Amino acid sequence: MFRSLFTKYITVFMLIIIISFIIQISIISTLIGSYSDTSKEMSLSRASESITGFINDDFGSESSLSFRQYIGENSQTIIGTFKMMMTYAGDMSVVIASETGDVLLTIGDDVPTIAVDADTGYNVGEEMMSTVLSGSENTFISDENEETTGIFANVIYVYGSAIKKGEETVGAVFTCSSDSNTDILLDSLINSSILSSLWILLAALIAVYFISERVSSPIKNMSVAAKSFAAGNFDTRVVVTGHDEVTELAVAFNNMASSLSNLEETRRSFLANVSHDMRTPMTSISGFVDGIIDGTIPPEQQQHYLGIVSSEIKRLSRLVNSLLDITRIEAGERKFNMTRFDICEMARQIIISLEKRIEEYNLSVDFDCDSDNIFVLADRDAVYQILYNLCDNAVKFSREGGRYRVRIKHRGRKVHVYVFNEGIGIAPEELPFVFDRFYKTDKSRGLDRTGVGLGLYIAKTIIDAHGEAIDVKSEYGKYCEFHFTLTAD
Repeated sequence: MFRSLFTKYITVFMLIIIISFIIQISIISTLIGSYSDTSKEMSLSRASESITGFINDDFGSESSLSFRQYIGENSQTIIGTFKMMMTYAGDMSVVIASETGDVLLTIGDDVPTIAVDADTGYNVGEEMMSTVLSGSENTFISDENEETTGIFANVIYVYGSAIKKGEETVGAVFTCSSDSNTDILLDSLINSSILSSLWILLAALIAVYFISERVSSPIKNMSVAAKSFAAGNFDTRVVVTGHDEVTELAVAFNNMASSLSNLEETRRSFLANVSHDMRTPMTSISGFVDGIIDGTIPPEQQQHYLGIVSSEIKRLSRLVNSLLDITRIEAGERKFNMTRFDICEMARQIIISLEKRIEEYNLSVDFDCDSDNIFVLADRDAVYQILYNLCDNAVKFSREGGRYRVRIKHRGRKVHVYVFNEGIGIAPEELPFVFDRFYKTDKSRGLDRTGVGLGLYIAKTIIDAHGEAIDVKSEYGKYCEFHFTLTAD
């Protein structure tokens, strides 16, 4: 039931809205009830004071009559006066009772109509009379939490005031009211809240649908793409729209897909390169050895072909060593021994070792060093491997008669090493990938017949392990310059 985002969102939204409205209605109902109670108390209190004052003033002048007789003879006047008083309190009723609690007169719709001088049989009750008689002039004797019976069966609020003749209590006036207006207001409030809740729920349903669709659609597409990746197809991409977190996730997913696609292409290229580089020397070795064994190659030429076999074996050895270096680096097993050495002297030795090949290409060599000796702190063998690889590549990919330059500059705490050559260079679209493992720019192998695209990857990994930086600048068809840094000592 709760497997989809839409179902989860709409369930949470509905629960939040419903609980919020229940809390809101409860708070408003409490406030309205409290206000209604206060308002009723004030209106009943004022009415009771007014009616009691009128009767006390009028009855005090009729000293020859009993209170019952007074009510009987003046009932119409009293009723008219009371109705005028209650013009703006239509939900109020009045009950006049004798000192014994017998109901003498009623006014209003919430109490039964009592005929004056009739034996009504209604009595306000001993408890209510005793409350009035023992209390102050104006006493609130009932509310919505108490059950009222008899004459007050249909009311909730009751106020009682004693009628006195001199010091003697001769009767009581009760003002009372039902809570019908409050109930109507609460019913209206609840109905309005339910209706507004339904509209808000509908709006939330529509909003959640579009929001969840906006969120879930790219995720579904990514799920489909991931399954496609698992099947070996890395060409699938997720459509990117908007600028939110989901969009960022889709962009990251597409970048990952591009990386996987490039990695797969690199892996295939690597397998092809390694297969070619291993098959070619192995074929040569096998052919020359078989030729020597079966006598096809005469004894006087065997020394020459054994030299070729030795060269091919060394080529295979370099390939295997490179693969072993990759394995050790990726496994974190290669440890670096940080020592102090002269980087300028190392560069001179490397250039001298490449002298024969430099002469073959008729290169114009430029060696530029800030001083005769510049010392750095690094792993000597690792740095030699990097610098030799860069210098060897610079010779290998130089044009005939081109410039070949090695510069070493001391800048503060860093030593900057530059290896430059004029030649084919690197295409702009290939620059971001030159330090990737197994990447080989010379896919035709027209110039590079010995490498497998591991040297630059190993160089970058070593430089990263030293906490330094390596980069490359190139203009295709003109030049290429590699640069890396070391810590000065």
